Amino acid sequence: MRKSMLSILAVAALSLPLTAQTPAPKPPTTLRGVLLEQLRSTHNVAQWFVPANTAVEGLTAEQAKWTDGKGNHSVGQLTYHLVFWNKTELASFKGEKPPAFSGNNDETFNNFDAAQWSALVHELDQVLTEWEKAVEAADDKKISDKASLLAHVGAHNAYHIGQIVFVRKEQGSWNPEKGVK
Repeated sequence: MRKSMLSILAVAALSLPLTAQTPAPKPPTTLRGVLLEQLRSTHNVAQWFVPANTAVEGLTAEQAKWTDGKGNHSVGQLTYHLVFWNKTELASFKGEKPPAFSGNNDETFNNFDAAQWSALVHELDQVLTEWEKAVEAADDKKISDKASLLAHVGAHNAYHIGQIVFVRKEQGSWNPEKGVK
């Protein structure tokens, strides 16, 4: 019995290195690759956290306008804010004229209307896709010059996506099987 147990352990030990040698996906090795990875992980690729598309999917307009009554933003307001700033910064990145802005950041949250929820969800997906295409198409100098902006866009998106998930958890409309228990 002792010999068979040792044989089993030896086979198990020998198979471990084979399993451990299975190559993991390689992380990006260029600045463009890192920034694209960050943009995609805040858009529609689940990696370290829930991406935007998952955070807003399946929510009704009524649920999107819900607030906790303590002055915190609704999912709709947070989504509107993300669309506004992503469009604004993307226009700047592309050398285009950004949308009009009074300078009052409250407007980037408070112009949400529940009647526009479905269109807003589509617009969020669209602007995040446009970001990825713009970064893919940009030359290396532009990527280098705008790297800080791109990193901040990704961080800003991740921050507000976290808020969206938190609001949904507070509301009771979050499915923990989507990535956050």
